[in-house]
Amino acid sequence: PRVELAWAMRAHQHAQVYFNLISSVDPKFLNLTKVDDQIYGEFRKTFRDLKIDVLDPEELKSEPAKEKWRPFCLRFEGVVEDFNYGTLLRLDCRKDYTEENTIFGE
Repeated sequence: PRVELAWAMRAHQHAQVYFNLISSVDPKFLNLTKVDDQIYGEFRKTFRDLKIDVLDPEELKSEPAKEKWRPFCLRFEGVVEDFNYGTLLRLDCRKDYTEENTIFGE
């Protein structure tokens, strides 16, 4: 429980930093890594039909989804620092990070 709380707090801090960043810069000029375009291209190949404006938790957490997410993330091992960290995701991109609108993706 203590480790999970530490991870959740760290994820929350990262979410606040990134939210402030994406809120203050036009996204078309924002790069979070040197390989953002590669990551997005691979993401769209792997998850062609995934709706990203409003996420369905089942599409992220179900066993079939996990079978796709694991290999996707592993492609970036050694390319992206902390490639396998969990992250807080907003379920609806039009809303802020709140308890109801946030899911922890691993």
